Amino acid sequence: MYHDEDLLMLSGIQHFAFCRRQWALIHVEGQWQENLRTTLGHIVHVKAHDGTQTESRGDTIITRGLRVTSYKMGVTGQCDVVEFHRAVRGAVLEKHDGYWQPYPIEYKKGKPKDYPADELQLCAEAMCLEEMLCCEIPEGALFYAEIHRRVTVTMTAELRQSVRDMFTEMHRYLQEGRTPRVKPHKHCNACSLKPICLPGNYKQQDVGAYYCAALGGED
Repeated sequence: MYHDEDLLMLSGIQHFAFCRRQWALIHVEGQWQENLRTTLGHIVHVKAHDGTQTESRGDTIITRGLRVTSYKMGVTGQCDVVEFHRAVRGAVLEKHDGYWQPYPIEYKKGKPKDYPADELQLCAEAMCLEEMLCCEIPEGALFYAEIHRRVTVTMTAELRQSVRDMFTEMHRYLQEGRTPRVKPHKHCNACSLKPICLPGNYKQQDVGAYYCAALGGED
């Protein structure tokens, strides 16, 4: 069990799945740089959290910006939207009779990715909700603004284990204060931290020669 001072940002698992070095630059070194992609993503999330925090529609309760925490995994964050559907079993909610099945929904600006960063984040939110509400959440959804539809995500045992493994690795990097090296990849071109990261500058070289080259001097 982790303590409050040990909690990681849940949304960081998206950065970690995209690139471990990117995550460390942000969450270990505290560096950040905006680009068009990050700005558009922020706008989508502001819209998802906008309006009434909780509303009821028949047998469905909709909450926005719900804070979640898992002391088992050592993470905390915010869900874009969580729908609670009336059910025969599930979570017990204050001021609401009966049982309610949580259904987390994460909003994304683009379209489905070719790597599971979005699914990992959604699963992490579901696992936090399960720990807080003492219930089981078999699935949730990702809403992609570019295609204007939801994509259902099943919370499989494999996906859950990947979430646990990644958070364990993230905690280790943070405790060690270490930023890992990675091989340059095509995804680097989409990263706002590319000017800071300089992933191609990994080859071993003499420090004096490096500074001379960088400052325009002679070796």
